[in-house]
Amino acid sequence: MEELSTSDAPASIGPFSQGIRDSNRIYVSGQGPIDPATGDIVSEDIREQTARTLENVEAVLQAGGVSLDDVVKSTVFVTDMNDYDAVNEVYGEYMSKPYPARSAVEVCELPVPIRVEIEVVASAPSP
Repeated sequence: MEELSTSDAPASIGPFSQGIRDSNRIYVSGQGPIDPATGDIVSEDIREQTARTLENVEAVLQAGGVSLDDVVKSTVFVTDMNDYDAVNEVYGEYMSKPYPARSAVEVCELPVPIRVEIEVVASAPSP
């Protein structure tokens, strides 16, 4: 296993890696709408939160030499399922066909006061 780390995504807030490469798979820990330069939540707007979240996911993927185009599975966590359509709209702007397999789950709370968190698994060339 190889740890992936980048200053272009927020630092981990616990005992976990931003990402891990394991052979030909990259696992990106849940990312949220945190500006990596300031450590602040980017906005209260769910569309802006989703965009920043996916940019953070992409930064970790790029640290592993892949992109959002290589994602095979994602999990989206939202604190309000009423945000689902807005999240989907932004998600569709960042992901390409064939779209990854995906789960979407409403949770009552996330580790910081954000409205969306996304984790992914991507295919990668063997190191």
